[in-house]
Amino acid sequence: MLENVLVLDNGAYTIKAEYGTAQQPRVIHNCKIARGKGDKKTFIGDQLKPCFNLPNIQRSYDEIVFEAYEFQSYFRTIAPWLCIQNDTTNLYNDINSSAKPDCVLVVDSGYSFTHIIPFVMNRPVLPAIRRINIGDYLLNYFINCRYWDMMDQTYVMNEVKESCCYVSQNFLGDLETCRRNTRNNSILREYVLPDFSRNSQGYIREKKCKEESYDQSDEQVLYMNNERFTVPEILFNPSDIGMKQAGIPEVIVESINAVLPEMFPFSVNEVDLQGLFYSNIVLVGGNSLFSGYKSRIEKDLRILAPTDFEIRVGIPENPITYAWKGGNNFITMPEFKEKLVTRSEYLEFGIDIAAKTVNPCAAIRYLINFCIVAESPR
Repeated sequence: MLENVLVLDNGAYTIKAEYGTAQQPRVIHNCKIARGKGDKKTFIGDQLKPCFNLPNIQRSYDEIVFEAYEFQSYFRTIAPWLCIQNDTTNLYNDINSSAKPDCVLVVDSGYSFTHIIPFVMNRPVLPAIRRINIGDYLLNYFINCRYWDMMDQTYVMNEVKESCCYVSQNFLGDLETCRRNTRNNSILREYVLPDFSRNSQGYIREKKCKEESYDQSDEQVLYMNNERFTVPEILFNPSDIGMKQAGIPEVIVESINAVLPEMFPFSVNEVDLQGLFYSNIVLVGGNSLFSGYKSRIEKDLRILAPTDFEIRVGIPENPITYAWKGGNNFITMPEFKEKLVTRSEYLEFGIDIAAKTVNPCAAIRYLINFCIVAESPR
């Protein structure tokens, strides 16, 4: 019964969990660290805003599920695989397409890394998986360096980034705008930092008129100018900070080109294979929420990809909970029961039996944040 099935998506920054009868995950736990302005007190996790959190058990997920919680059965997989259990055709506003595509490329850009994972017939193509060592945590670092050392203010800097940053469609033009004086600079934003005594939420300060002045004696303000777009630009040009890696659009092309017909037991044309991937790209993860992110990927791919390929890039309404939603869909499918490992199997054969739950994804289950779907104790 679905009300006994727990779907949990364990990310590096958030944990999404809820039972199968729900439409959205009830629990989104932010891994927060912040420090008050006055007493310099450090707030960690739910001390900043109380919410449900999993016990801090320093053991594997398999042991937690079967030994600590005594779940009856268990399925572990990677978040991108759960993403494609959704109806991805709805992401492209294509009313003529209803069948589940044979080839899907998932771009998962989250807190720790950015992964590009191609799937063929619901299985990840392991040799074609690519990782870019850039995520939210690194983007936060480059905001920190400009004004104050706020490396221990994870939660605050994420709020700043999410409120102010965007992906530029005209990088050089935006840089020129940032060089103008304050009155003519449409990009400059003043972000008032929280002090955690009167308020725990920062905000962008808006002036009622250009001549109005503010009393800043009791406020800490971050002036976000070119940081608004130069920080997300690292996702597209890691070489700007000395990293010897390509940006997301280039790595997408590299990943697609690495999928070769001889990898499969069935006959397939290489051009057709690549065309399917370019027309079925799904963007998930927190970085997908940057304004202009999807448009920039489409723009850059149109330059890099062969001209006769259609470029279709889809982004769900909530790219952070999309994997959880896919897990919620998966538990209604007939193959769900076939993939479960039962508690009796675990007790008889030990922890290695859980490896079968990640069958097509076994080699990458520790490369990417993974998810679990489990039946509650009876």
